[in-house]
Amino acid sequence: MVFVKKIMLLCVAVCGLWASSNADVKYEMTVAKDGSGDYTTIQEAINATKAFPDKPILIHIKKGVYKEKVRVYSWNNKLTLKGEGAKETIITYDDYFDKIGLGRNSTFHTYTLKVEGNDFTAEDLTIANTAGPVGQAVALHVEGDRCQFRNCRILGHQDTLYAAGEGSRQYYKNCFVEGTTDFIFGEAIAIFDGCTINSKSDSYVTAASTAEIQPFGYVFLNCTLTADEGVSKCFLGRPWRDYAKVVYLNCHLGDHILPQGWSNWSKTKRDQTAYYAEYQSEGPGARVSSRVGWSHQLSKKQAKAYTIAHIFNTSSRSNSGADNWNPGE
Repeated sequence: MVFVKKIMLLCVAVCGLWASSNADVKYEMTVAKDGSGDYTTIQEAINATKAFPDKPILIHIKKGVYKEKVRVYSWNNKLTLKGEGAKETIITYDDYFDKIGLGRNSTFHTYTLKVEGNDFTAEDLTIANTAGPVGQAVALHVEGDRCQFRNCRILGHQDTLYAAGEGSRQYYKNCFVEGTTDFIFGEAIAIFDGCTINSKSDSYVTAASTAEIQPFGYVFLNCTLTADEGVSKCFLGRPWRDYAKVVYLNCHLGDHILPQGWSNWSKTKRDQTAYYAEYQSEGPGARVSSRVGWSHQLSKKQAKAYTIAHIFNTSSRSNSGADNWNPGE
């Protein structure tokens, strides 16, 4: 009987500790530069969140320019950063390849915002690398799975958006993405839905490095491709690695897109494994009859496979697991 009472007391104590610990968890907080919120920097707020939370955590970010290098670690899953407007809440930093100086892989350390956690969302804010045209300088680096960016501006020059992580699924809705060379690059399964993709110089829009076992890479749905004044010679993409996959469906292409559309990476045979395709492109850059011979024009039947639900179904991923994530619902 005494033993049973001790066990019961121990259980009560453990439950009390758990309840006390859980009561300290903040599921909603505010960042404000003027001190009117819970924190004055975004990283402080992220560092204060519970690791592997049992439900989503929301961080409001008030208007202002936040010059800081921000990292969302793998244990910071189920996290949302919500600004007060894409042109009002701005996260910015200015690292670039030569400034970092860490050897041949310096590019991957130049990010302004790096997302490693799963189930991350960013809304109504800007992520910018302001280093300028000085070489590789990443604004947004994403490796987590089931990550969403809605009504965001992603700004930079070379290598603006590193959509990374083999099997990682990323969804960009109504975003503005701009850059110069290879400004959307990496190995993720990423959908750009209703986005504006702006070229700031004559160069390449994408540089995918899709894994061979992934049936999808970068997919652009109902996007508009624009360019700065004076820009007139841009390619839709070139393959950073073998088996690169990029498809544009129902997109409006400005006259800065070259008639050949696609380019191979110089001195390689990546055109033999790349899958580059379009469906019902329109606009002055949609001169599809002049495209390179190794690209594709999808049939109506083939285009039906490019739905958000199908692209993000787990059968499309290289990593194991069972979920049918559909952020477009």
